[in-house]
Amino acid sequence: QVQLVESGGGLVQAGGSLRLSCAASGSIFRINYMGWFRQAPGKQRELVAVISSSGVTNYADSVKGRFSISRDNAKNTVYLQMNSLNPEDTAVYYCNYRSTTVYWGQGTQVTVSS
Repeated sequence: QVQLVESGGGLVQAGGSLRLSCAASGSIFRINYMGWFRQAPGKQRELVAVISSSGVTNYADSVKGRFSISRDNAKNTVYLQMNSLNPEDTAVYYCNYRSTTVYWGQGTQVTVSS
């Protein structure tokens, strides 16, 4: 089992920044992927960014150049730095851990006001 605890969501004005954190604990495999997905009201959950345990990253086109994902393997923690936020980024953001099994965090709300 893997437990994911997210933090850092909130309300921000358009153009602002937020940093999300997700700490994983439990049976962590050395080789894994951690990332962030988001789900806006009435929409499907979508990938935002993912990073492998070796540091390879992948981003959704909509966030490239604005968001940056990083991780601290010693702390089993992944971060999402979100800059130049706009109202279309408003969603519940979910942390994701994937190795032999997929785990999800409880979600953290990000609201961007115009």
